[in-house]
Amino acid sequence: MSAHGQDRRIDYVEFDVTDIERAKAFYGAAFGWTFTDYGAAYCEFRDGRLSGGFAVGQPPRPGGPLVIVYADDLEAAQRRLEQAGARISRPIFAFPGGRRFHFVDPDGYELAVWSAA
Repeated sequence: MSAHGQDRRIDYVEFDVTDIERAKAFYGAAFGWTFTDYGAAYCEFRDGRLSGGFAVGQPPRPGGPLVIVYADDLEAAQRRLEQAGARISRPIFAFPGGRRFHFVDPDGYELAVWSAA
């Protein structure tokens, strides 16, 4: 996972999910992520900059650190998420530096999307 030059940077995010295919369909539709399967119980995802994984075997653990995704067009990102089945848990709001919203994925994880615009 870690590589030289990545000290103290987020390098990998892993989600326990109940259904890898559903997670792939959701995040592929919402963000255009790509996937590499490693057997029936693990799949790696890539967003073009960061990679992570979906794992089956442990129950989903919603909560913990908030993972935040950047989007150039916040409203378009929200529409894609809603179309993919997300529940918006916190509508778009302004904060110093930009705007963001929070959503809950099919396994109950809450994430956020932000934009500087």
